[in-house]
Amino acid sequence: MINKDRILEALKQVQDPDLHKDIVSLGFVQDMVIDKDSVSFKVVLTTPACPVKDLLKQQCIEAVSRLDGVKQVNVEMTAQVTNKRANDGHLLEGVKNVIAVASGKGGVGKSTVATNLAVSLGMLGARVGLLDADIYGPSIPLMMGVHQNPTSSDGKHLDPMENHGIKMMSIGFMMPDDQALVWRGPMVAQALTQLMRDVNWGELDYLIVDMPPGTGDAQLTMSQAIQLTGAVIVTTPQDVALIDARRGVGMFQKVNVPILGIIENMSYYVCPKCNHRADIFSHGGGQKAAEKYEVPFLGEIPLNLETRIAGDEGKPIVSAAPDSPNGKAFREVAQNLASMISILHHGTPEDQAKVLGQKKFFANTRLKVI
Repeated sequence: MINKDRILEALKQVQDPDLHKDIVSLGFVQDMVIDKDSVSFKVVLTTPACPVKDLLKQQCIEAVSRLDGVKQVNVEMTAQVTNKRANDGHLLEGVKNVIAVASGKGGVGKSTVATNLAVSLGMLGARVGLLDADIYGPSIPLMMGVHQNPTSSDGKHLDPMENHGIKMMSIGFMMPDDQALVWRGPMVAQALTQLMRDVNWGELDYLIVDMPPGTGDAQLTMSQAIQLTGAVIVTTPQDVALIDARRGVGMFQKVNVPILGIIENMSYYVCPKCNHRADIFSHGGGQKAAEKYEVPFLGEIPLNLETRIAGDEGKPIVSAAPDSPNGKAFREVAQNLASMISILHHGTPEDQAKVLGQKKFFANTRLKVI
C-alpha cells in the first residue's frame, strides 16, 4: 500500500551532494499528493541555481518508482532562498543575501565578473540585484547598458534601474560620464550607505555588490553598515595579483566576513582560429591561493575578446552568448557561488567550517584601520 511514510523513507536515499544530508531531513520534500498509483510532490531547494537540480529530480523519481504500486511520479523542482545567519536590523529590507565581489587591485576584471555573476543567477531563476559600490569609477551603467537617471515612486527612496532581469543602482546613473567625483572618505561612506539603504530593492535572493579595488572606505562601510553574507575575491594568475588577493582575503576575514571563494579571471587564452592555448598571465594561481588561504575555489574564467566586447555594448556575455565557453564558465562559477551560500546556511557544521575558514593563515595578520 502506498503511503506517505514509505515514500519519505524511500526519498531518504536521495542526498544533496553539497549539504551532505538527505532531502527529507533537509525539509526539501513538500506538498505530497497520493492519488491511487500516482505520487506528486515538490522538492524545494535552497537556491534556484542548484547545479545538481536535474540529478536530484531524477534520483527522486527513481527512488519512488521502485516502491510497489507506484506507476507514476511527478516531481516539481522549486527553490526558496533563505539566510539562517541573519541578524534582525542589520540587513537590507527584503534582501536575503548580500555578496561583495572584491579584488585587492584594479585591472583584474572584477566588474565584468560581478555583472556576469548577477545576470547568471538571474537567468537561473533567482531574484537578483546589482549594486555598484565603486563611487570613483562606476562601470555598471556601461556594462549593463543603462544610462537613464533613476526616479522615485514614493518620494523617499530611489527605484532601481532594471535590465537583463537585474535590478541595479550606481552613482554613475546620477552623474555625467565626464564628471569626476573628488570626495573625501566620509562622503564616499555616506553615498554608499544611501545607495544601499535608500533604494527600493524589493524582494531579492541575492544582491551582488561590485566593490572598488583595494581595502579602503567602501570595504569597511559595507562590512560595518550591513551584514554581508560573504565576499568573493577576483584575481588573475600572476604573482602581483595574488599578493593583493591575499590582502583582500585577510581584510574580510579580519572583519568576520566569510570568504565564499576565489575566482581566477583571465585564466588562459584560447586562439579562436587555431585553438592554441596560451597562459598569458600564468595559470592556476587562484587555485593555489584558495588552497593556501583555506578558502573555496569557485572556478576560472578564460580571457576572451567577445566578453570584453559584450561588456562594452552593455550586454554581459552570459546574456549575449550563453552557450559560449565564457558564458558557460560564468554560469558554472555562479552555481558554485550559490552552492557555497547554501552550505553556509544549511550545511553540516563541518562543511560550514570549511566555508567560514579556520583563519589559520591570517591569525597573526594585522588589520590597520586609519
